Amino acid sequence: MDKSKRPFLKSKRPFLKSKRSFRRRLPPIQPGDRIDYRNMSLINRFVSEQGKILSRRVNRLTLKQQRLITIAIKQARILSFLPFLNNEKKFERTRSTSRTTGGLRTRNKE
Repeated sequence: MDKSKRPFLKSKRPFLKSKRSFRRRLPPIQPGDRIDYRNMSLINRFVSEQGKILSRRVNRLTLKQQRLITIAIKQARILSFLPFLNNEKKFERTRSTSRTTGGLRTRNKE
C-alpha cells in the first residue's frame, strides 16, 4: 500500500487564496497637491456630510498624509473656512401633549 505523507490535505497549498484580478485605485492625494488649510477642494473630500473627519482607512491615505489633512481641517475650522458641524436640517423641538401622570405608570389590579 502506498501511503501519502499528507492524506488529509487535498491540494498542496490549502490555505492559499485564489488570485483575483483587481483594479488598483488611484491615490486620493497626488504628489503635486499641497495639503493646506486654504485648499478647500482637497479638504472637502476628507470630511463627511456631517462635518466629521473621515478615517484613514476610508480615505486610503498614508499616516503622514492623514495627520496633515487633520491639521489642515482643524485650521480651516478655526479660521471659519469650514464649519465645525454641518447640520443641514434644523432640529425643531416638538412638545408632546400626551404625558403620563407624574411620569410613573401604574398597573391596574383586578
